[in-house]
Amino acid sequence: MTGVPASAAGGSSRANGAATSPAPGPSGAGPETGSDVTGAAMDEQGTLRPARGAKIAAAAVNQASVWNVANLLTMLRLILVPGFVALMLADGGHDPAWRAFAWAAFAVAMITDLFDGHLARTYNLVTDFGKIADPIADKAIMGAALICLSALGDLPWWVTGVILGRELGITLLRFLVIRYGVIPASRGGKLKTLTQGVAVGMYILALTGWLATLRWWVMAAAVLLTVVTGLDYVRQAIVLRRQGIAERRAASGATQA
Repeated sequence: MTGVPASAAGGSSRANGAATSPAPGPSGAGPETGSDVTGAAMDEQGTLRPARGAKIAAAAVNQASVWNVANLLTMLRLILVPGFVALMLADGGHDPAWRAFAWAAFAVAMITDLFDGHLARTYNLVTDFGKIADPIADKAIMGAALICLSALGDLPWWVTGVILGRELGITLLRFLVIRYGVIPASRGGKLKTLTQGVAVGMYILALTGWLATLRWWVMAAAVLLTVVTGLDYVRQAIVLRRQGIAERRAASGATQA
């Protein structure tokens, strides 16, 4: 093993130990202080310690961790927002070809939304930047799509108001109760996000006939899920706040006692 004096090894391992161990000192009593190829340094007592250069390299890696694949996907969604708006409004906003390109940009943004959070949690790529930028990117692409559709007369403004009002309101609510705990994402919330994405995607495309009728029903389901899950988040926030206040009072009473 690296750092073991050759005199401590026996048999055929003596040659290998001599090749990997530091040379003995002038007195032959032990190894000289130095560093090996692994970046660890040996002190006079024979103890391996991390080299100063290794610590600097580790710090540099930690500083560069913001450029991981999950954050890059989040940045891609943010970059896609202005491009999506330009495609939606190109040539008056009603050209089927431009709307198809806009749908492709929206689809890429929604697909990356499914992967970046999963990658960050699975491979320990969670960063402060990702915690802030990910929800902003989600709401930016969805908000841009809803506002463009309403501005073009394809979607009633009240639908846009309900969806965006709910998203902004729940985000604010999470920040208000974060001192008491975190409101976990529910299955209903995930289903809401999926339904919203499908409905908005169908409205972006220039659909006609029965598909145009179908997208109306999908959007109606998305609005219903938006309202129901929003009310459920409010209920969870109230319960979480009450529990947090009760726990603080109990802890304060125990301390005074």
